[in-house]
Amino acid sequence: MSTTRPCSPGDRGPESEAAVADAPADRGSGESAARQVRRLSLNGASGIVPLARDYTRQALHAWGWLPADGADRQAAAEDVLLVVSELVTNACLHAEGPDELWLSCDGKVLRIEVSDKGAGQPAPRTPHRAGRPGGHGMFIVQRLCLDWGVVRNPDATGKTVWAELGAPA
Repeated sequence: MSTTRPCSPGDRGPESEAAVADAPADRGSGESAARQVRRLSLNGASGIVPLARDYTRQALHAWGWLPADGADRQAAAEDVLLVVSELVTNACLHAEGPDELWLSCDGKVLRIEVSDKGAGQPAPRTPHRAGRPGGHGMFIVQRLCLDWGVVRNPDATGKTVWAELGAPA
């Protein structure tokens, strides 16, 4: 499913700077975990895609997704890393580079947000041609995610592309 709704059901909303921190995951209680958020500035960084993947991998370790204790959990973590790579790569190729990566997880849904200064509108290439090189990024995001969309910056050129994936069972 793809959408350009301004926000999703799991939208992080107007969080203050102080709210952007990791809350320790309580894996043993059976209660739903508190929302955990991480933010990485990518503005002016080099090696942006590997940097974003490494940062995401660290978050997945902190949140208990990795090391995976089964094939389904491993696949879920790999899907997250692939979606981060695709969103950051798209910002590099089509939007003058990404400004920021936000990751948040509430125990049920992991949300990825990549902001940039680009004016373009990400969309899966249609019709999708599997044998054609390039242009598969948003198709991959669409297939792997529960939902995704774009939020335009109302004050300046730019946008945030968000995607949500279900947490492993």
